[in-house]
Amino acid sequence: MNTRLITPDDAVTAIRRKINQKWAEAVCAELGVGERVTFSVPLRPGVSTGKAVEQIGHAAWHEWHMRWREFAGQLPVGVEIVCKTVSVRGVTGEFPATLIADLDAAVALVAEAGSGARTDAEPPSVDVDRARTLASSLRSAGAVLIPATLRATYRLQTADAEVLINAVTWLRQHPDASAWTARQLPVPGMHTKWLDTHGTLLRDVTERDVRNEVRPRLTVVHLTYVDPDHAATGRRRHDAWTTGDVHDIAYRPRIVLIVENRDSRLWFPPVKDTIVVEGGGKAAATLLANVPWIRAANHIVYWGDIDADGYTILDQFRAALAKPTPDGAPAKPVTSILMDATDLHRYAQHGVNHDKAGRPIKPSSATLPHLTEAEATAYDIIATVGPTPFRRIEQEAIPLTHAATRLLDGMT
Repeated sequence: MNTRLITPDDAVTAIRRKINQKWAEAVCAELGVGERVTFSVPLRPGVSTGKAVEQIGHAAWHEWHMRWREFAGQLPVGVEIVCKTVSVRGVTGEFPATLIADLDAAVALVAEAGSGARTDAEPPSVDVDRARTLASSLRSAGAVLIPATLRATYRLQTADAEVLINAVTWLRQHPDASAWTARQLPVPGMHTKWLDTHGTLLRDVTERDVRNEVRPRLTVVHLTYVDPDHAATGRRRHDAWTTGDVHDIAYRPRIVLIVENRDSRLWFPPVKDTIVVEGGGKAAATLLANVPWIRAANHIVYWGDIDADGYTILDQFRAALAKPTPDGAPAKPVTSILMDATDLHRYAQHGVNHDKAGRPIKPSSATLPHLTEAEATAYDIIATVGPTPFRRIEQEAIPLTHAATRLLDGMT
């Protein structure tokens, strides 16, 4: 073992690190979950004999001992320095060996470190009072209280933590959540997308995955019929299809084109045997992947904005259709139009760096494994954290006639 003398500064730093590592275990133990936690630091590892002191040097040993003697008079209540004997030059004495503290004392020690140790010491990273309040609330609501769930709850904003407790209470009172969709759950304070963000934690603290219990939200697909033969009949051009409804689409398409902007769908030029579908943004993969008539098309094509979000949607949509559906429909490939590196340069005059609210468009570090090489090149250019001419080309800026031509070229 390497011999070392731990200074008061070093000990405070070590205690702070241990608080960060074990505060949740300590708080849970106070409520009977797990073993009691103490925070301890050995103050002279490997130095227990006069010979070891000789190796360190008597001057260094004396200076270290004096610093601990001074520091001991400044310790908060509850912090203990355990001393053990060492014989130095034939004289046996009691010298500091271990610093020990419970959670409150350890936090106080770190908080007050500036008065007795280094003046730039950081405060504890955890608010113990808040942690205890959250732990008690979880326990009172009947939640699963373990260090992992306490840590996850502590990381929530105050409002979200309150919703979590409300949700645990509500679920205990409602053993069956199938009468509601995820957005209809009448949990106090729960907004429509709360469950999307915090559903995993709610599952962990209730041992129920309410996301699988709630009534599924029906897929509603807004679409435009662009087949010229259909248009000649004078029947409706724009339609909506809902999962499970008796209404069916007007014809079975050979080509399904997914677009992200409504104007692009509404005004798309005539293309034979084609239906243009409005994708719904980042929900496209979830909403459209299992629509049977989309899966049955010969060609499924995606066209979105040339920006980080557009490529993310394409990547997720392609990944979703690469898997068979639960009812056995086979995997389907997804191609794209107007989204490769050539298109990025061709339409560069339409590139922008700010969104519609005037905010700078941020780079993206997401890895998108389902892009083609040409798509990935374009994504890397617009999403880089480094300099780039622009970060977005909106779909609406590209003439629809160009899109129709590219779509037909890709089918030949």
